[in-house]
Amino acid sequence: MDDGKIELLVNRLRALGTQRQELAAEIEIEASYFERNAARMRYPKFRKAGAVRGLRGDRSGLQTLIATRLKRSGMFWTVRGANAVIAVRCCRHSPRIRRLLESRRP
Repeated sequence: MDDGKIELLVNRLRALGTQRQELAAEIEIEASYFERNAARMRYPKFRKAGAVRGLRGDRSGLQTLIATRLKRSGMFWTVRGANAVIAVRCCRHSPRIRRLLESRRP
């Protein structure tokens, strides 16, 4: 997966074969998951674009960043409103965005 070869992984999973039907069903579920979500697992492409550094740390940080704003007491959001707040928070806290904005200052 780290090499972005999701289709190869799916093909190898499906080629495993087994006599145990419950194991074959589980393997098919996993293969289907990877097949459906392949576009989200193009890690080399994401790394090249500078989007992936450390998945666990980044994900945890983003969850904290977003949750601290969206899950405050008494907060109720429409999907549109929540998406707007998430976009603003990500832009505000992104070092890449900050560098871009600073480079455009007169």
